[in-house]
Amino acid sequence: MSDDLELETLALHTGIHRSQFNEHSEAMYLTSSFVFESAAQAAARFSGDEPGNIYSRFTNPTVTAMQERLAALEGAETCIATASGMSAILACVMGLLSAGDHIIASRSLFGATVNLFSNILNRFKIETTFVSATDVEAWRSAVQANTKLLFLETPSNPLTEISDIAALSTVAKQANAWLVVDNCFCTPILQKPLALGADIVIHSATKYLDGQGRVLGGAVLGNREVLMESGIFGFLRTAGPTLSAFNAWVILKGLETLKIRMEAHSAHALDIAHWLEQQPNVTRVFYPGLPSHPQYELAKRQQATGGGIVTFEVKGGKEAAWRVIDSTRLISITANLGDAKSTLTHPATTTHGRISQEARDAAGITDGLLRIAVGLESPRDLKADLARGL
Repeated sequence: MSDDLELETLALHTGIHRSQFNEHSEAMYLTSSFVFESAAQAAARFSGDEPGNIYSRFTNPTVTAMQERLAALEGAETCIATASGMSAILACVMGLLSAGDHIIASRSLFGATVNLFSNILNRFKIETTFVSATDVEAWRSAVQANTKLLFLETPSNPLTEISDIAALSTVAKQANAWLVVDNCFCTPILQKPLALGADIVIHSATKYLDGQGRVLGGAVLGNREVLMESGIFGFLRTAGPTLSAFNAWVILKGLETLKIRMEAHSAHALDIAHWLEQQPNVTRVFYPGLPSHPQYELAKRQQATGGGIVTFEVKGGKEAAWRVIDSTRLISITANLGDAKSTLTHPATTTHGRISQEARDAAGITDGLLRIAVGLESPRDLKADLARGL
């Protein structure tokens, strides 16, 4: 597609390869394998001498369409789709690193990511040093001779801390390491990490890319050489954390409305954040679109809007936080985010419940902290639902 096209146009037209039936909506190819015209063609496909589909574990037309569309939105050369956001992170790490390598990661990460880095990868002799998401000098000081990868989320989950991608790109280049940015909260509509100097972008397509809480999916995006030749695609092909054609089709259709949804999520979230700041039982609100946010100026430079996630702390600790949750009638009590329906989560006992108390304390995840992923409902109705518990 032309580089001159806007994001909302790319989201509708990239990745379309019509079959002989000339369908308007993209086709779904539910097949495990593909037929070759001859033994010679089969050999050429398997060796990589001829492009084309081989086996749906690593090549499928519907998955390819989704990969092309997301790559166009992120401004990436290529995209590798995976079964989930966590499998995207795993594929990235297993494709790029070896035993004895070192990772520097933000301590403000999704709980499962923390467990992957601190527990599972340790068993394979890959060490991780956790540092402040916002302290560039802490990242620089943590660099070792064997540092190969810097990993962060921005905004972070759940406190919406903003990391300076451009500054950390400089740190990574000086260390001859890859900078990997999880762009789940912003999506390419609100933030372009590759344009800011990141080497690789990670997505949990389960969230905003789908947009309606229907399927799981993940993606790794970046330079073709890094993704295809460094081992990430090889890991997918061999180990098989594969995105199904059905899930790829659902995400593909979700991308069509991504821009208008992200704009609506952001507008509603800003409204809710302003309102929460006025509530007497709320001690603090974390939202990048508020002037009170510690990285507000950086967020304005790095993101198009503040996004759809608002985190806030209530007086009274866990008991008060749970009372807010249990008093809702409209907002869904679930740990997912990016859905058209608003969701409310108590991170300390759910998404970050499996990490140590020490790690939660270091990340600022208190017992009174709540995270709302603001959906597409009327903000007036959402405020009334939250006010019942507050």
